[in-house]
Amino acid sequence: MTLLLLASAPVLTIIIYIYLKDKYEKEPKKLLLKSFLFGAILSIVTTMIISGIVTRVFTITNEFSIGQQFIKAFIIVALVEEFSKYIIVRYYAQPKESFNEPFDGIVYAVMVSMGFAFTENLFYVFDGGISTAIIRAITAVPAHATFGIIMGYFMGIAKFSNKKWLYNLTGFLVATIFHGTYDFFLFLDFIPGVWVGAFVSLFIGILLSRKAIKTHQQNSNFK
Repeated sequence: MTLLLLASAPVLTIIIYIYLKDKYEKEPKKLLLKSFLFGAILSIVTTMIISGIVTRVFTITNEFSIGQQFIKAFIIVALVEEFSKYIIVRYYAQPKESFNEPFDGIVYAVMVSMGFAFTENLFYVFDGGISTAIIRAITAVPAHATFGIIMGYFMGIAKFSNKKWLYNLTGFLVATIFHGTYDFFLFLDFIPGVWVGAFVSLFIGILLSRKAIKTHQQNSNFK
């Protein structure tokens, strides 16, 4: 029970934070719950299926190869995981009538991302224990939130743009780049001190996320 609470707490905290930041027109709780569950189940299953295919194409044979770790970080992990989240936001949440202001892109993308992070966190925390839960509460879970906010920022713009495909694609790619960068520095654990790059990228992601939230709050159709 303790591990379950520790795995859930950072996810719930971020969900509440984003929900409160949606100042002008709250989203239906049922739709938010479905987005979370799709992230927790469907995106995980999709990731597992696609990863199984991708790893056959991009085989990692040398854990000490910077080039192979780059491929692992950006393609095998980041690209696959962000795509699995993206398709839920794009084809489930974005077409909804309730998705009626730019900030909604952030709300739904974060809900899907937190669903994904919740399930992923369960696996890691139940395997690694309390110390893993604490570390992931201040690293991996916030990282998934920033990827979601960044993706959702552009997808919120896309909903009301005549260049929807461009902004949707931009959101997906930028989130993938941030995700890949974060993981890449962590995967280079055989090079002393390089892991600091992951925290630098996370810090930048948090700053951009705060700016994205403020921008869409100011641009609300209901302000």
